[in-house]
Amino acid sequence: MIQQVMTEPGKIVFREVETPRPKAGEVLVKIMRIGVCGSDIHVWHGKHPFTKYPVTQGHEVSGEIAALGDGVTGFALGQKVTIQPQVVCGKCHPCRHGKYNLCEELKVMGFQTTGVASEYFAVDAAKVTPLPETMSFDEGAMIEPLAVAVHALNRFGDMRDMRVAVLGAGPIGILVAQAAKGMGAESVLITDVSDIRLEKAKECGVDFCVNTARTDFGDALVQAFGPDKADVIYDCAGNDVTMGQAIQYARKGSTIILVAVFADLAKVDLAVLNDHELDLNTTMMYRNEDYLEAIRLVNVGKVRLQSLISKHFAFADYAEAYRYIDANRQSTMKVIMDVH
Repeated sequence: MIQQVMTEPGKIVFREVETPRPKAGEVLVKIMRIGVCGSDIHVWHGKHPFTKYPVTQGHEVSGEIAALGDGVTGFALGQKVTIQPQVVCGKCHPCRHGKYNLCEELKVMGFQTTGVASEYFAVDAAKVTPLPETMSFDEGAMIEPLAVAVHALNRFGDMRDMRVAVLGAGPIGILVAQAAKGMGAESVLITDVSDIRLEKAKECGVDFCVNTARTDFGDALVQAFGPDKADVIYDCAGNDVTMGQAIQYARKGSTIILVAVFADLAKVDLAVLNDHELDLNTTMMYRNEDYLEAIRLVNVGKVRLQSLISKHFAFADYAEAYRYIDANRQSTMKVIMDVH
């Protein structure tokens, strides 16, 4: 079979390797689609702090069961599936208490361990999640980023009747906004400085889409929700400007949740955070329940994934896909690699 390998930043090769045979407790997945993540781009540019080369990438994935290892039950040949890419120790305090997304020895496929960018991939059956047969492989490859959004929303709690603000209309921001509505939020505001991204958010059904290059975020909150503003603000952009906006304009006693990863050390006004008794929370990846809820939201039509797919590339054109994303940052949402 063919396997992708990034040998160094900016250099991808494809090599012929033996198709793996699933061991006891494993399944062999025929990989159909792989989504390209912003973190993959960081690896391409040599700017991912926790990735060494050479590395086979890929962690947003859909496929079908090609073979079952000894002892595996509950799956059928040809069944549509996705894969949860965390590799955990199972022994540390977080793992023992059900928070394996915070494993002290956490590795993620495609970064610290081998990713799925191959024609076939053998994996522990416990990491495989069935997909509805009615779900497309394109949608299946986007369950992973949607699970990120679901987990972020669950970090706040019950979304029913909440007024939610989302800073940053990239793929994760739009997924947070859509999932919030799907999980019962009363209304959702999303902001960005790109009209292209905001148009995509509007296409996905977000209630209020505001360009903060032209409209003050504080004014936007009041216009959307009234003087009580938002119950929770999600920072899906991850910079001093957006976090500064969240802290400055959040309703006193409300909650801010950081979803995005800060590229640099933050410089924000913690005195205001303290004075307004704001809860600043964070979120990290997802767990199995988040995958199941993500699948449900798509299956019942609460989240639109196809609208976020910008372009498809053949498996052999990984480098071309990365160059396309670099050249079209503002207009690109999700790029999908077609493996089969």
